[in-house]
Amino acid sequence: MPADLATASTVTGLLQEIADVGRDTTRGGYSRPVFSTAETDLRAWFIEQAERRGLDVHTDANGIIWAWWDTVGGTRRDAVATGSHLDSVPGGGGYDGPLGVASALVAVDLLKARGLRPRRPLAIAVFPEEEGSRFGVACLGSRLLTGKLDPDKARRLKDPDGNTFADVAAANGQDPRFIGADYKTLQQLGVFVELHVEQGRGLADLNQPVAIGSSILGHGRWKLSISGQGNHAGTTLMKDRNDPMVAAAKVVVGIRDTARKYQDARATVGRLQPVPGGTNVIASRVDLWIDVRHPEDAVTAALVEAIGLNAQVLAAEEGCAASLGVESLSPTVHFDGGLRDRLRELLPAAPVLATGAGHDAGVLAAHLPTAMVFVRNPTGISHSPDELVEDRDAEAGALALADSLAGLLGQARQIG
Repeated sequence: MPADLATASTVTGLLQEIADVGRDTTRGGYSRPVFSTAETDLRAWFIEQAERRGLDVHTDANGIIWAWWDTVGGTRRDAVATGSHLDSVPGGGGYDGPLGVASALVAVDLLKARGLRPRRPLAIAVFPEEEGSRFGVACLGSRLLTGKLDPDKARRLKDPDGNTFADVAAANGQDPRFIGADYKTLQQLGVFVELHVEQGRGLADLNQPVAIGSSILGHGRWKLSISGQGNHAGTTLMKDRNDPMVAAAKVVVGIRDTARKYQDARATVGRLQPVPGGTNVIASRVDLWIDVRHPEDAVTAALVEAIGLNAQVLAAEEGCAASLGVESLSPTVHFDGGLRDRLRELLPAAPVLATGAGHDAGVLAAHLPTAMVFVRNPTGISHSPDELVEDRDAEAGALALADSLAGLLGQARQIG
């Protein structure tokens, strides 16, 4: 263990403190949707950890937690920011999000253990609903912050139980009237560096613990609704059915086959919901959600159009109708070249890798220089209980983040 880690907390130690929060005994892994008891408990844990380190903590109108390490005089401008999220997909792994938050806390410990005091302020941000697992819009907090998501649309978003974002936010102490673009906060930030578990095998194949991000694939989410005729499962002959579930089955296979025609494309149906959902009922409607990704935005658009047209044909074959609507869309993001090159100077052994996963850093990239640091995942599996980061790699990631922040904080000076 490096000498400066010996006097600091460790990432593995911090993650162990929250290891039982949000465990999903049905799916395995963790289920920590925004505003759930698990997610709010994790937010309280972070606030306690940040205050223990002497950071100035507040939660903004969009539910983003900010923990500030101020300079002498306390002027908050041109700040170096880091952080991630604490929510998860249903049955997700324990590192997607929390690894970046815990690593940011440890990075502060490491900088203080070195006796360094930054000339620029440092902020740790915890973004809510990054996964979009409850209200369907990924990176909801950072989209609101940057004005990329209309506040009225956000307030009307519904979770699977029909609860609106506005009502759930209000019940959790957040006033939904004040959500939306916060350019004052954005103007305080100079750069943002997000550490995240790698969601692939790039580092495992390169036998390296840490990488620097180059880009994020363009991606989006679409909702496809297939409408048919609800009826009785026992009294309706097979020849008399307009069954949207059968049409949906054909559409799911068609999505896979269509995506295979486009090199480097990804298309996934991860959620399907029949209405009304009874065992002895022919569904009247089936809703399914499609995740589509490609490095070129024009290809993403073409693929989605092809999926929609094919769905209409396949639905019609079953006497049904199909309609497709976009829920969120993020173009391909190339991280700031100057910031990426600076990180390469600070982390000379780290390779540069692209990612197919979306992140808050990608949303912020339109407003300030952003970058990402990835930590090796030996399984290459993410959004699953099989997601993994080995202890030594977790600590190497925090050390890399601390080195990056120290360099970006601008000739951080020795105290005393």
